[in-house]
Amino acid sequence: MFLQKTKTPRTVFLLTTLVMGFLAFPTLANAEDDSELAKESQNPVADLISIPFQNNMNFGLEPNHRMQNVLNVQPVIPFHLTDNWNLITRTIMPIIKQPDLRTTSDDTWGIGDINMSLFFAPAKNEGLIWGLGPVLHFPTGTDEVLSTRKWAAGPSGVGLYIHGPWVVGLLANNLWSYAGNSDRKDMSQFLAQYFVNYNLPNAWYLTSAPIITANWEAEGKGNKWTVPVGGGFGKVFRIGKLPFNGSVAAFSNVVRPDDAADWTLRMQLAVLLPKSMFSN
Repeated sequence: MFLQKTKTPRTVFLLTTLVMGFLAFPTLANAEDDSELAKESQNPVADLISIPFQNNMNFGLEPNHRMQNVLNVQPVIPFHLTDNWNLITRTIMPIIKQPDLRTTSDDTWGIGDINMSLFFAPAKNEGLIWGLGPVLHFPTGTDEVLSTRKWAAGPSGVGLYIHGPWVVGLLANNLWSYAGNSDRKDMSQFLAQYFVNYNLPNAWYLTSAPIITANWEAEGKGNKWTVPVGGGFGKVFRIGKLPFNGSVAAFSNVVRPDDAADWTLRMQLAVLLPKSMFSN
């Protein structure tokens, strides 16, 4: 049921409309509150429930210059363990349109493998803000081409500073497979995402948050690393009293494997659920 032929992914139109719609939408809430909420939403271990829908359009897949579309549904939910410690769960469920690179039209649609990061973080955020914990990989892909068919786990960590309008930090993890289909290659994959955000008046911000990856099991010279460079902009806005965070960014893969995309257009819309919404 997830295999079909299509030329234009409907999710792209939907997400483009939702993300770009905030440009013309009036701000109904206090601008100062929304500016602080923008900074909070840029903190991966903030005490803030958020449900981002992040759409990545990866262009230029060889040999037919195909486009892969990955919509990541990635809820972030904090839990209060004690007065001093929080547990922040970050789950990523990808919905993928994977092109058949041997053709110019065939695609496979489905759910990819789910990743979950668990960050144990101090409840009081002062100075260096950080979180540490495991990252887990589950072979939930609905099609062979969308899944590694491997169970994997490893360490994950994040650290950041918030100073004035700046929110700067780094998130990193490494996964190693420990079980799964013996016919598939073992997993040994590294991910690092640095993020640099400069917050502007009225809850606008400039952002750069490329995702650098390394596949330690890849064969061939130059096929291990993918290093994108780029950035974009975003804004926290409200529909009624409900806050949203919308952003658009583009990245060029200056280092990439032979079969990787040339560049990526990322559009994200996140529903934000701050504690104040539940205390009223």
